[in-house]
Amino acid sequence: MKITFLTVGKTEDAYLKEGIEKYVKRLKHYTKLVIFEIDELKNTKALTQEQQKVKEAELILKKITPTDHVILLDEKGMELSSQQFAAYIDKKAIASVANLVFIVGGPYGFDTSVYARANDKLSLSAMTFSHQMVRLFITEQLYRAYTIIKGEPYHHQ
Repeated sequence: MKITFLTVGKTEDAYLKEGIEKYVKRLKHYTKLVIFEIDELKNTKALTQEQQKVKEAELILKKITPTDHVILLDEKGMELSSQQFAAYIDKKAIASVANLVFIVGGPYGFDTSVYARANDKLSLSAMTFSHQMVRLFITEQLYRAYTIIKGEPYHHQ
């Protein structure tokens, strides 16, 4: 199973890039992970929040195929423990899902068209995190999930 991580905007802070790269490197032993960064919109001062979400949605939807299983990282999504997330990933692999696509939207969230296309929504916490930090958290949780699936000693209960 391939995993695609689709983000609106680039990861800017060096410490976050370093952390993400650490887990991306570790994940190579378990799955193919592709990170695709969509450029942030330019000249947004003249656009409303809704107009920005619509434009971002167009860019996001162009990167998704009809067979992709799309998971939005969204504050209104399901909250899973690390063990539950590992079971979720494992269930998708057993179901022969070819590509899981995790998406982090722009600063105002997702347009309704992206919600309509999504298969699932996932919340990493009831707390709000910056879109930059979410990228590190999801890569670490993906790594943790695979170590749980394989019974390796990374996760402690």
